[in-house]
Amino acid sequence: MALKQQSSHANRYKKNGKGGFALAVFLVSICLLMVAGYLLHYHQQTKTAKSQLTRQQTTPQQTHSSSEVPKTVTVPKLPLDQPKSDYNTGDIQPTKQVPQPVTKPLPVNAELAIIIDDMGNSLQEAHSLASIGVPVTFAIIPGLRHDREVAHYAAGQGIEIMIHMPMQSKEYPQRRLEANGLLLEQSDEELRSRMFDYLSTLPQAVGANNHMGSGFTENPDKMRVVLKILKDKGLFFVDSITTPKTTGLKVAAELKLAAARRDVFLDNEQKEEYIRGQLEQAVARARKNGHAIAICHPHPATISTLAKTLPELQAKGVKLVKITRLVTKQ
Repeated sequence: MALKQQSSHANRYKKNGKGGFALAVFLVSICLLMVAGYLLHYHQQTKTAKSQLTRQQTTPQQTHSSSEVPKTVTVPKLPLDQPKSDYNTGDIQPTKQVPQPVTKPLPVNAELAIIIDDMGNSLQEAHSLASIGVPVTFAIIPGLRHDREVAHYAAGQGIEIMIHMPMQSKEYPQRRLEANGLLLEQSDEELRSRMFDYLSTLPQAVGANNHMGSGFTENPDKMRVVLKILKDKGLFFVDSITTPKTTGLKVAAELKLAAARRDVFLDNEQKEEYIRGQLEQAVARARKNGHAIAICHPHPATISTLAKTLPELQAKGVKLVKITRLVTKQ
């Protein structure tokens, strides 16, 4: 009996040991599941955090935290002389302005006088030339229909005038000459009479030059009669050099008459390109010698070209001056 009870106790203990092992296995499984769940949850949170960090780095912040102070953006003021259209209104930065090179005028080292021959036919030509706003000289042919009007207007504008003396050319009479022109066949008295008429018509004149005259200026005796009157009246002479054999400057030197010579004809061809080229030659001569005299005529192409080019000469180191300044230098 005792043995049977003892055997029954042993069987119960066995039964209880087996149940304890199953319970332990169950608890371990629960723990493993909890650990696996925690690791899975941690992994998902880490992945989400990395994703948010990446978006923050690639997307600019739209808001600021209470501890952050947004930067103040200063919009540049528009300069008064700058049109608003030069700025991009959608950008706080102005359009970059390319600095323009500053062109400084060259120092004046040359003087140029420009004589406009054949003046006196049109008052409008005189107005157009005066409106350029630079010193020029009007050489007026006495006897033309508006000679006195042009002289009076020029004097009022501070423009010097000269008597443009019509003289016989080598082609005369095939080449027309004004009715009051100076001819080789005329007596000395007739020449003096015509010269006095010129002076009375244009009393504002400060000097004289020859209109044509390739035949007349080669004759020293006839030139002496004409230049002597200029000397007596206090006028000077500019030889237009219509012939290489002119005696004008030689006779003027004999009489001790203030005189000068023409350097360049500007408009033998009435084309802007040609006139510009001749003007450049005059400028080159002025730079080389310190001064130069150019002669042209009131053709439309000439007036137009002078209006474009003469105001620019100062920047090239050339000063436009009145003819009296250059004659007194020579």
